[in-house]
Amino acid sequence: MAAEANGNLANEKAPETVGVGRYVEMEQDGDSSTVKSRLSGLLWHGGSAYDAWFSCASNQVAQVLLTLPYSFSQLGMLSGILFQLFYGLMGSWTAYLISILYVEYRTRKEREKADFRNHVIQWFEVLDGLLGRHWRNVGLAFNCTFLLFGSVIQLIACASNIYYINDKLDKRTWTYIFGACCATTVFIPSFHNYRIWSFLGLVMTTYTAWYLAIASIIHGQVDGVKHSGPTKMVLYFTGATNILYTFGGHAVTVEIMHAMWRPQKFKAIYLLATLYVLTLTLPSAAAAYWAFGDELLTHSNALSLLPRTAFRDAAVVLMLVHQFITFGFACTPLYFVWEKLIGLHDCRSLCKRAAARLPVVVPIWFLAIVFPFFGPINSAVGSLLVSFTVYIIPALAHMITFRSATARENAVEPPPRLVGRWTGTYMINAFVVAWVLVVGFGFGGWASMTNFVHQIDTFGLFTKCYQCPPPPLPPATPLPFPGGLSNITMPFAGGLPPAAAPSPAHFLHHHRHHSHGL
Repeated sequence: MAAEANGNLANEKAPETVGVGRYVEMEQDGDSSTVKSRLSGLLWHGGSAYDAWFSCASNQVAQVLLTLPYSFSQLGMLSGILFQLFYGLMGSWTAYLISILYVEYRTRKEREKADFRNHVIQWFEVLDGLLGRHWRNVGLAFNCTFLLFGSVIQLIACASNIYYINDKLDKRTWTYIFGACCATTVFIPSFHNYRIWSFLGLVMTTYTAWYLAIASIIHGQVDGVKHSGPTKMVLYFTGATNILYTFGGHAVTVEIMHAMWRPQKFKAIYLLATLYVLTLTLPSAAAAYWAFGDELLTHSNALSLLPRTAFRDAAVVLMLVHQFITFGFACTPLYFVWEKLIGLHDCRSLCKRAAARLPVVVPIWFLAIVFPFFGPINSAVGSLLVSFTVYIIPALAHMITFRSATARENAVEPPPRLVGRWTGTYMINAFVVAWVLVVGFGFGGWASMTNFVHQIDTFGLFTKCYQCPPPPLPPATPLPFPGGLSNITMPFAGGLPPAAAPSPAHFLHHHRHHSHGL
């Protein structure tokens, strides 16, 4: 009976057409009923649809939550809301396409008796199997570069946030510290092991989002608040591409799917995650923009405008922990690529793989110090990398993969009737490619790079403390000479007669002249 029960349990967990993809090192030997194995299963081994939902939602909102009010100040309230809804829907569509292509690729490979129990499938491998090596190379280049800068952004966000609790250290120093902390993500084997972290990450961003909304409403509008946006095309399209980046967090979709017991269930998960994320981003961004208006144009981190309280400090700390989690989300696919490159991906020793992963963190650390522009870097990454990685390439790949009648007839997951089957899918894909290419990459790339270059010209590379308030001026001290400067005898040879001593007015005029020269 026990054997039969175990067999039934295994059959329930087995996917219908796609096998379970796990690392061998994650498999548990021995009795599965021990307290240790149960605790490990509760906190560590996550492969359900709920785990995937938490991973998608947690990874999607991340630190960009704090820059959306900044985007609203560039776009205006109406455009900010509409772009969030539009790009949220578009991002869900392309995540759906990626999931379809993954299932198609994996089914074909498993028909050829391929074994993925000790191998994590990645997006570039899907492109390679379905469309060839040229598509693989393009996908690998865009995906790795995007994930690299996505990790950079998390480090910048960590330094930007902690500064509002402890400003005794500058942001660059905090970047050094958090770079070392985030390097510990090398010990997390795969997305299969993010169960508790994904859950906690979403709880943390939920708190921060509602704190921003409620604190902004309680604070009220600042004196003379202005809501001028949009005022310039550069700012408008910069804000739009930041929102494009917000809902383009599905560069890790394939890795999240591969960690699921039943990857076919992923199709609606990203849409449901997006709907939840909208309940966080829309109220927080709208409330902060309503309260502070144009002040947000020079404060890309919305927390910087709210008064310091225990609630704000809690939001900062929670976002710091969440950014550590999101750093791991963005960096783990890079770890996989590096492992495959050096031939250690199938190694069962976690310590060896962790040591081999460390070189991946070094360039991320360096770039975070070079470009510490919290906010503008999101828009640049969104327009130049996200536009291709998670919008244009998946749409084109789906169109080409199923361009023939034979491929459409043998498709594992045909499009639903709701979108018009193959014809409707083709039209939607064509629209996505055209829109993102022109608006996201074209206008967005021009605007975001113009703004990015402006930040470099204004603050410089390796800037010590980006957008930090200037240090307070020391209090003026009275001159220690009774009677002022007129009683000073200049210490030149023979001295000067009192009548030739410089007057206070002459001294002030001379000081002002040289100050303007600086």
